[in-house]
Amino acid sequence: MTPDVIRYDDAIGLLSWRKAVDALRAGHLRPKAEIADLILGPQSASLLNRAAHVDGLGYGVKAVTIVGDNPARDLPTVQGAMMVFAPETGALTAIIDSRLVTEIKTASDSLLGAQLLARPDSTRLLIVGAGVVAASLVRAYAAVFPALEQIAVWARRPEQAENLVARAADIAVELVVAEDLATYASAADIVSSATMAREPVLKGEWISAGTHVDLIGAFKSDMREADDALISGGSLYVDSRDTTLDHIGELVIPLAAGVITRADVKGDFYDLVGKGGAARRSAEEVTVFKNGGGAHLDLMIANYIARAVGGTA
Repeated sequence: MTPDVIRYDDAIGLLSWRKAVDALRAGHLRPKAEIADLILGPQSASLLNRAAHVDGLGYGVKAVTIVGDNPARDLPTVQGAMMVFAPETGALTAIIDSRLVTEIKTASDSLLGAQLLARPDSTRLLIVGAGVVAASLVRAYAAVFPALEQIAVWARRPEQAENLVARAADIAVELVVAEDLATYASAADIVSSATMAREPVLKGEWISAGTHVDLIGAFKSDMREADDALISGGSLYVDSRDTTLDHIGELVIPLAAGVITRADVKGDFYDLVGKGGAARRSAEEVTVFKNGGGAHLDLMIANYIARAVGGTA
């Protein structure tokens, strides 16, 4: 059997944000995934292998190199592919551009969190950051949350936010540049943060009652986007306890300081999806969701991509 080779440019136009979120939701109704990571090489040029097994979905390995000097060579910093293996035979069924899997997985992870935790009547979204992930979030939230009336984008460098807004001008939601982060955070129903911050950029004192906060950017143990007041002041959820609690600064740092305890994390996707619905208890509750990613999410999305490209999704 010859595996399908799925490239970004060939597949991106065939995918639906809504169906990608549905794939993550369905994946979490299956038995809990087995996951493992392997990192080799120096910090400046590393090979990262992320592997997962989900009963009924099969096996997946996403292998990428991360080379910090590549932009000077006019090459991407991250390069690689996702391999998908059949559950029954172990046959290699698909090789998918890692950029495609990561892009769809990252935004869909946050969208599922927002479906489960944000107020259904949310109309104002603030996106903090203006990079590649932020650009996906603009289109993904607009596609999955039709009640949205305004999406504001804030970046440390306003010209980056202006550029993102200009590039997404075709969507059917008002797009604006957020001049003052505190003001727009206070007015937002959903705040989605995708920065490379190592120190908090979001403060709990800015967040109004009823807001859903979606934290994406921090992925290392020394990175965080939310301050102690925000992390400890809202109802805290994660996509996966296994990939966040002991690995990501957003939780590692306040746990070590005694600001929160492990019991303060009220649930992850296996809890939320398994219970069949939203976890929000009131319109005034502040919910905080940490999008940590993980190889099991890559596998769920890779299976969706393969089906979509093959015409069976």
